[in-house]
Amino acid sequence: MVVPGLIDILIDSNFLKLINIKTYSIISIFFFSCWTFSQTTKIKQLESQRLLIKKEIENINSLLFNNSKTTKIAYNDLENISIRILKNQELIRLTNQQINILTNEIDKKNDSIDFLKSEIKQVRKQYSLMIMNSYKSKLKESRLMFLLSSDDFLQALKRTRYINQFSEDRKRVADKISNSINLLDQKITMLNSLKSDKKNLLKQNKENQINLKSEEKSKERLISGLRRKEKAYKKQINDKQKISINLDKEIDRLIKEAIRKSNNESNNNIFKLTPEARALSEKFSANKGNLPWPVVRGVVIRKFGLQPHPVVRTTKIQSNGLVIATTKDAEIRAVFNGFVLSILKFKGSNITVLIQHGSYITAYKNIDEVYVEKGEKVSALQKIGKVFDPKDGSKSTLQFSIFNNTKAIDPYIWIVK
Repeated sequence: MVVPGLIDILIDSNFLKLINIKTYSIISIFFFSCWTFSQTTKIKQLESQRLLIKKEIENINSLLFNNSKTTKIAYNDLENISIRILKNQELIRLTNQQINILTNEIDKKNDSIDFLKSEIKQVRKQYSLMIMNSYKSKLKESRLMFLLSSDDFLQALKRTRYINQFSEDRKRVADKISNSINLLDQKITMLNSLKSDKKNLLKQNKENQINLKSEEKSKERLISGLRRKEKAYKKQINDKQKISINLDKEIDRLIKEAIRKSNNESNNNIFKLTPEARALSEKFSANKGNLPWPVVRGVVIRKFGLQPHPVVRTTKIQSNGLVIATTKDAEIRAVFNGFVLSILKFKGSNITVLIQHGSYITAYKNIDEVYVEKGEKVSALQKIGKVFDPKDGSKSTLQFSIFNNTKAIDPYIWIVK
C-alpha cells in the first residue's frame, strides 16, 4: 500500500529538479543566442566591408594597371602600387578581424554544445528516476487507493492534481530531451559551417599576404630606382597641393558670394533659401549614404581630410573631397537635382563645376569638356562633362567634394557603397 503523502513528496522533489534544469537551460540558451546574434551581425558587417575592399582592388587593377598603355611617369606607377598595397593591408586587417570573431564563436559554440550534451544527459537521468520511482511506488495501480486514503475532499483534489502534474512532467521532460537533441544537431551544423568559413578565410588571407609581400618588393625596387629624384617629387607634390589649396579658396569665395546674394549682400555664412530651395536641401540631406557616384566606374584613391601621401609618407596632403580614379574619357554625372552655380577655370588646373542643391554644393574638379552652362537646371545622373585624360599615361581622376554652405564635408559617407 502506498503511504499517504509519499507521492506528494516524490512529485514535488522531481518537479522542482526539472524546473531548475529547465530554467537554467532557458537562461543559458538565451544568453548564447544573444551573443551569437551579435557576433553573426558583426561577421556579416565585416564580410560586407571585405567584399567592398575586394571590389575596390579589382577596380584598382583595372583602372590603374592597364597593360595596354605604358606610363611615362615612374612615380605614377609607384603611387598606384602604394594605393593597392594600402587596400590589400585593409583587406588583410578585415579578414583577420573576421577570423578572430569566428575563432571566438567556434569556442562559444563548443562550450554551448558541451553544455547541451551535459544537460541532455542530466535530464535523461532525471527522466529515468521519474520512471523508476513511478514504477516502485506503483503509481498507476495505487492511484485509486492513494485518492481514497485522502483525509478530505481538498486533499483528494490536491492529490489528483499532483498525479496529473506528474504525467505532464513526464511528457515535458520527454519533449525537452527531443528538443535539446534537435538544438544540439543545429549547433553542430552551425559549428561545422563556422569551421569551414574560418578555413576559407585563412586560405584567402594567406594568398593576400603573399600578394602583399610581392607588391611591397615591387614598391621597394621602384623606390630605390627613384630615390635620387625624391626631392623633385616632393616639390611636385607640394606644387600640386598649392594649386589645390588655391582652387579650394576660390570655391570658398564663390560659395560665400552666392550666400551674400541670397541674403541681399548682408554678411552671413548660411544660404537664405526659398521654400523650393529648402525642400530641395531637405531631400538632398535625406539621401545621405544613397547618392549615386559621380562616375559610372571608379575607385577612391584619396580620402577626405588631412592624410600622408601614399608614397612620400612624411608629406601630408589636405583633401576637401575624394579623388576618384576612373576610366579614360569617363563622363561625369550630377549626383542630385540642382542648378549650376558656377563653372570655374582656375590657373594651373582643369575646369571645375559647382552645382547647388539648396544649402548644399557639389563640386566636380578636373573636367576637360563641360556639357552644361551656369544657371542651368540639372537632374540627378545628368551628364555634366567629361573627365580630363592626361596624355602622359597617368591615371584619369575626378575630384569630388560636397559643401554644406561653406563647410566641406566627407563625400564618402554620402555616396552609396
